[in-house]
This record gives sequence, C-alpha cells and structure tokens, in this order.
Amino acid sequence: MSAVFSIPVRVYYEDTDAGGVVYYANYLRFMERARTEWLRELGFDQNELSSGQNVVFAVRSVRADYLRPARLNDMLEITAALGRIGSASLVFAQEVRRGGEAICAGEIKVACLDSQGFFPKPIPSSVLSRINLWRAS
Repeated sequence: MSAVFSIPVRVYYEDTDAGGVVYYANYLRFMERARTEWLRELGFDQNELSSGQNVVFAVRSVRADYLRPARLNDMLEITAALGRIGSASLVFAQEVRRGGEAICAGEIKVACLDSQGFFPKPIPSSVLSRINLWRAS
C-alpha cells in the first residue's frame, strides 16, 4: 500500500448540474468513496467496525477548494493522504485529479464515534496499528 491512496471515478450524468459540470457537493461524495475504499484496503468494513468494535467514522469538518470544473464523462482520480492522527480523529488531505492536475483539493477531519451514542471514542488499536503499517510503507 502506498502513502497516498487513490481510486478512479468516472463522471456520470447524475453527478452533473444542468450545465454538464460536476455539482460541487459531489466532489465530497467522491472523496468519501476514496476514504471508504482506503479503510477497506486496510482490511476494515464500516459495517463490521460499527457492529464489532462499536465505532463509526463521521465527517467533523470540511475545507474544499474548487480549482477547475469536472465535466460529464471525465475520468478522475480521487486521492486520500492521511495527515494528522488524533486519539479520536483523522485528518485527510484529499484531491480530485484529472489527467494529473488537481481540480479540487480538500481537508477533511473525520471523528471516531461510539456507534450507539455518537460521542467521541478513541480509534481502536486494531485500526491504528494498520494505519501505522500503511503509513510506514
């Protein structure tokens, strides 16, 4: 595994507005998919984390810079690079790229929460150990 995780995404009609440009909120959906697939790459399924370890990850804050528009049928690369790790949070630097050029950049803070009460909960050690292995690779 590499220190920057990425997934390919094609822009479909449903992702665009009336002008054929990706609707701004859909960039956040693309970034969410990349973080979900990153967790899956680490060996964790979000349903299993919720039921087995009683944790869920939820977005706490987002900062996004929209640099260039993506359009219908564009092939995009969505990246996720882990920045800071807190006791109950992760901060990701993410990009939506087209042809190697960043067209949207974001910083997303994700909180680890108790799956029943939705209060902050420390990231499980099993998750942290795999994150540390991933970062070291």
